[in-house]
Amino acid sequence: MRITLSPLAISIGLALLASHTATAAEKETDSAELESITVTASADASAEGLSPAFAGGQVAEGGRAGILDTKDNLDTPFSITSYTNEFIQDRHARSVGEVLQNDPTVRVARGFGNFQESYFIRGFITTSDDIAYNGLYSLLPRQYIATELFERVELLRGASSFLTGANPNGGGIGGAINLLPKRAPNYDLNRVTVGFDSGSQANVSADMARRFGENDEFGVRVNAAHRNGGTAVEDEEAELSLFNVGMDWQGEKLRLSADLGFQDHQLDETRPNVRLVGDEINKIPNAPNASKNWAQDWSYSNEQNYFGTFRAEYDLKENVTAWAAYGMRRGDESNSLANLNINNPNTGAGSFSRFDNDREDRVDTGEVGLRGNFETGSIGHDWVVAYSYFKSERKNAFGIGSALTGNLYNPVYYSRPALSEIPDTALANRTKLNSFAIGDTLAFYDERFLLTLGARYQSLKVEDFAYFTTGERTRNYEDNEVTPAFGAVFKLTDNTSIYANYIESLTSGDEAPQTANTSAGDEIDLVNAGESLAPYVSEQTEFGIKYENEKLGLGLAYFTTDKPRGVVDDSDPTAPIFKEAGEDQHQGVELTMYGMATDDVKLLGGVTWLDAEQKDTGDETIDGNRVIGVAEWQATIGAEWEIPTVAGLAVDSRVNYTGSRYADDANTLKVDDWTTMDIGARYLMQLGNQDLTLRARVHNIFDRDYWSSVGGFPGNGYLVLGAPRTVTVSATMDF
Repeated sequence: MRITLSPLAISIGLALLASHTATAAEKETDSAELESITVTASADASAEGLSPAFAGGQVAEGGRAGILDTKDNLDTPFSITSYTNEFIQDRHARSVGEVLQNDPTVRVARGFGNFQESYFIRGFITTSDDIAYNGLYSLLPRQYIATELFERVELLRGASSFLTGANPNGGGIGGAINLLPKRAPNYDLNRVTVGFDSGSQANVSADMARRFGENDEFGVRVNAAHRNGGTAVEDEEAELSLFNVGMDWQGEKLRLSADLGFQDHQLDETRPNVRLVGDEINKIPNAPNASKNWAQDWSYSNEQNYFGTFRAEYDLKENVTAWAAYGMRRGDESNSLANLNINNPNTGAGSFSRFDNDREDRVDTGEVGLRGNFETGSIGHDWVVAYSYFKSERKNAFGIGSALTGNLYNPVYYSRPALSEIPDTALANRTKLNSFAIGDTLAFYDERFLLTLGARYQSLKVEDFAYFTTGERTRNYEDNEVTPAFGAVFKLTDNTSIYANYIESLTSGDEAPQTANTSAGDEIDLVNAGESLAPYVSEQTEFGIKYENEKLGLGLAYFTTDKPRGVVDDSDPTAPIFKEAGEDQHQGVELTMYGMATDDVKLLGGVTWLDAEQKDTGDETIDGNRVIGVAEWQATIGAEWEIPTVAGLAVDSRVNYTGSRYADDANTLKVDDWTTMDIGARYLMQLGNQDLTLRARVHNIFDRDYWSSVGGFPGNGYLVLGAPRTVTVSATMDF
């Protein structure tokens, strides 16, 4: 019999064992500790700077709550975790997804037809397209964002339209991800890292920073990195090059910052997703050996991105500050893919086709606003007004070849199939968002009770264009909505807060299909074929309690979120219509923990229970079923022990558990749960006046074969095989 919460028990046991051993060793030995370097960079054009690191240095004391700016955990009615750069380095995290694998409320998936990262947050999907960079959406590379490009990863759980604006690509219902840029610290920084991974992957990076001026008011930070070689998956190769410059100027009233960056990411023979198609699919195929690869040797995916941002902040008065920000990205993608469609789950037999795609992205976005504070009698006010703008244009060109036979367990390899000539890229989509937001946080009883009220007016305009008939507009969607927000925090003590919020998420409505099958089994044209529904407003209610002392933080939250969905109403068989009806209802409980269990033991992680149900769908065969790809239970528990008997040495472990999930709406295709364990070690030593940090990690130490994710695009239950045992080692020199 499988015990559902065994990863939690294992991790707590490890933590208690580490705690006991550390305490005993501390009594025997009084050893000196080497002082590690900690980057204390200012956040940006911001008077507040970065939220300080919490005890243990793995997460911060607070994070950015959208237009409400940076807030301490105990002062905000929302659930926010900000992962520090120190933690990112120590865990050898190479991408946003590898950072968020440490969060018990997030599971990392993959895009539908490509290799981009996607994230299940509270059971809803957010893609890497919709990550924000210093508060502005879609500025960093679309499919993969290397960690050298940012200082911190901030996760704002739950709906956030009032706080951050509507997500331009329709995600963000379960949460928002914001990355903070790197800035020059208050000392000269010279850091070089070299490393190696399983499969001959080598990497080198440099991180340099200086401050100039009589009062060190001008800072420059430069990051460069290169990775190249094979991975732990057979024949899979990846190459990445990046360069980024971050600048800031801190004056008495004026603060400026800017970023300019470039990333080139190339993948060869990357193991593709697996789709289940056909009437013979009655079960989930067994997961192959985690190191095996069924990619065609001619498959590849290349992506290049240039991006830049500029931000200014000016103190108009002692209690009034104005800000403005602008960002842009220009991206080019080219790929040749061969995703496997399985039609026999017993033998792994199926088919695939060569699919080539060229894509160009052009993104421009900005924000202006005012924030300040005043008092009316004994009531304090922190107010904000803001306007934001977003525009993106996407060009595409693609071609599809004929079907070829393939097999999951015994791959069949072909010479690269020929394709007819692919036309030049043409405009495929244009999206424009405009919004205006206003909010006020009222403080009562010496700031023990905080009440946040706000609303955002948002307009959405989405245009789609036919590819093979260039210039023909197939969708012209334009609508607007007001999304309010309410949040309350009451501080029971200096260490404990209870909170509640009501907040909404806004996405564009679904587009009606051209035809549908009626209840009588006939295919018929829809009355409103091709038309789009009004914007979907997802409603979230959340209650929680937060506790922090000087060393340990705990959070417990209950939430419920209702997401509308579109269905075909064929009550009149002669005139079926596509309309908004039914919903996906997600409700859950999240337990999170962070900080120091003892003077030598750090803890990070938690447990999530999630009930994601399809309701009133118009199809009685799926009403009440679970949403595709969402597990009922998931847990991530990490523990790190700084060994007191050996100065500078630390070891850590992390256990990840994800419960069973379904790959179809009917809930007939059940994917097994999985548990993996990672271990790591870090040793800091001094070579003369230089600090040398040696790090080593083993991911999936027991080399488990498992389907790591189910879906990553709404309504699709495609499978992604988990990575095999992977060893990474690195050496970082600070000089």
